[in-house]
Amino acid sequence: MKLPNLKHLHYFCVLHKEQHFHRAAQKCNVSQSTLSAAIQNLEETVGQQLLEREHKAFVFTDFGEALVEKSKQLLGQTHEWIEFAESAGDWKTGTLRIGVIPTIAPFLFEDLITSVSSDLPDLRLQLQEDTTDRLLEKLGDGEVDVLVLALPMHTPGCKQMRLAQDPFHLIAHKSQAQTLKNSSDIDTLPKDSIFLLQKEHCLTEHAVSACSLQHKEQVSSLTANSLYTLVSLVNSRMGYTFLPELALNKDILKGTEVISMPNHDAACREIGLVWRTGTTRVQLFRHIGKLLAPLLPLPISLR
Repeated sequence: MKLPNLKHLHYFCVLHKEQHFHRAAQKCNVSQSTLSAAIQNLEETVGQQLLEREHKAFVFTDFGEALVEKSKQLLGQTHEWIEFAESAGDWKTGTLRIGVIPTIAPFLFEDLITSVSSDLPDLRLQLQEDTTDRLLEKLGDGEVDVLVLALPMHTPGCKQMRLAQDPFHLIAHKSQAQTLKNSSDIDTLPKDSIFLLQKEHCLTEHAVSACSLQHKEQVSSLTANSLYTLVSLVNSRMGYTFLPELALNKDILKGTEVISMPNHDAACREIGLVWRTGTTRVQLFRHIGKLLAPLLPLPISLR
C-alpha cells in the first residue's frame, strides 16, 4: 500500500470534527470538491470505505472513526518531527504551544513568559487560553503541545505532571465577613449565597468537591463566566464565593471591599501539566514544569 498524503489526513480529521463538508472545506482553505477528492483518494489508499454517503448526508464508518484517531496521532507526531528537524534536535529551541485554562491563565501568563524567556531564550512560546474540554480536544488533534490544567482530571491517552497545590479561600465582603462565626462552616451561610463559575469551567467541579458543596442549598443558581465576575458579585454584597490562592496572590481583590477568609481545611485543587503519551518532547515538558512550579502557590517537590 502506498503511503497516505498527510494533507489528506488533515482534511479527514477536520471533516470528522466539523461533520460538514462545506465547513470543513472552509477550515482547510480549500474548495469542497478538493476536500471530497482528498477523502476519496484516502479511501483508495487504504482500500476501505471511510464514509457512508447518502445524498448530501454522510456518517463515518467504524473503520473511518478508528482511522481518525490514528490520523490525529500521526499528525501530532509529524508536528513534533518538524519541530525536531527545525531545531536540529535541540529540545531547548523551536516552538512550544501551551494551552492554559481561564482560571489559571490571567494569573500565570506574565510570569510564565518571563521565566521561559529568561531560561530558554531560543524557545518560541505560543499561548492559548480555553476551557479544559476544548484544550484536551486541541491536544488530541495536535493543535497544542502541552496543557496547564487543574487536577484531578481524567485525561485518557495523556501523561500528567503534578506541579503544585492551589488552596481555595472563602471570599466575602468585609461587612459580611464580620458576621461569620467560622469561615470553614459553609452550612451557616444563607441559602443561595455561594456563587460559582459556569459548569464548563473545571474550577467549579473542583471547588464543589474540595469544599463539600455538593447538593448544598447555599449554592446559588446564578453562575459567572470568570473569577473577576465572581469578585464583582461578592463586592456587591450579594453573597460569597471560593477563589484559588493563585488568583489572590495576583491581587484579584485589589480595589474592592472584598477579603479572603482564613483557610482552615485542606480544600484545594492541584495544578499540573498534561501532554500526549508517546511524545518525543518529554524532556522539554518536564523542564517547563520545573520552571512553572515555583510560580504557583504550594509547589510540589520535583526531581
